Amino acid sequence: MEDNIRREILTWEEVERLIDHLLPQFDVEFNALILITRGGIIPGGMLTEAMDIKNILTAAVDFPSELRRRSKSPQAAGLFAWPRFLQFPSDELLDEKKILLVDDVWGSGRTITAVKNRCAAAGGTPYTCVLHFNPYRNLFANTRPDFYAATTDAYIVYPWEIKHDIDKMLLKE
Repeated sequence: MEDNIRREILTWEEVERLIDHLLPQFDVEFNALILITRGGIIPGGMLTEAMDIKNILTAAVDFPSELRRRSKSPQAAGLFAWPRFLQFPSDELLDEKKILLVDDVWGSGRTITAVKNRCAAAGGTPYTCVLHFNPYRNLFANTRPDFYAATTDAYIVYPWEIKHDIDKMLLKE
């Protein structure tokens, strides 16, 4: 990560406020949630608890780095790699269902867009939801999440990402 990128370290209380900001936005009754690993697991779990949704699914997506090693522009090549789904719900679990896709942040938008497209191809009606939307990194022009709690240009560090030794340092301050 570049040193000139602003970083923001969130507390659990701030995450709870973001969840509280999301909840009134939902004008759809969802049949299920797909939590996008790994970032979407905790906010998705918080949303399922608050919304009392029991049908919880997961999706894991990887963008292979092989193209990055062979390209003259490693960053650009990585952006054009096709997604590889490591885990995804079966089509019958999604067909004719309203599905909320949850991730922590929409940076480039590649991961959640790949999940959205695959969900739609399976016959589901996907809605995207993130805690943070970064319009400055978004690769999808005017496309944005259906639901998001905040807009940012910072690199967000969520409380579940903080290493234990960093956490101890923060507690001492």
